[in-house]
Amino acid sequence: MKYTILLIEDNEQNLYLETFLLEQNGFEVFAAKSGPEGIALATKIQLDLILLDIQLPLMDGYAVARELRQNQALKDVPVVAVTSYAMVGDRERVLEAGCNGYIEKPINPDTFKNEIEKYLKPKPVNGGTKS
Repeated sequence: MKYTILLIEDNEQNLYLETFLLEQNGFEVFAAKSGPEGIALATKIQLDLILLDIQLPLMDGYAVARELRQNQALKDVPVVAVTSYAMVGDRERVLEAGCNGYIEKPINPDTFKNEIEKYLKPKPVNGGTKS
């Protein structure tokens, strides 16, 4: 069973690379280029993970994370910041905003899949029945 991931990323190159890497590893990927678009999309799709850029147009990633966390339907969906913000205190700000984790840009194509898999919950095998 495929995992479904929402990328909220406005940079075309980052969006292309992340989408390519995820799809090559069997993930289903949806994309939004702004915070409001990402929030709207997140409420329409059954998601397993949201990858969120912090530096977005219209609404920064901190505000997006806070709004996602206020939606009860999304409370169990991990939100991971994928950001170039790497100064002292940036990781803490991301976590305080409601993100479950932090991946620093530029992403490493060799480790990206393993980094995001840390946040994915195992899916039931055979429709949830135990053998």
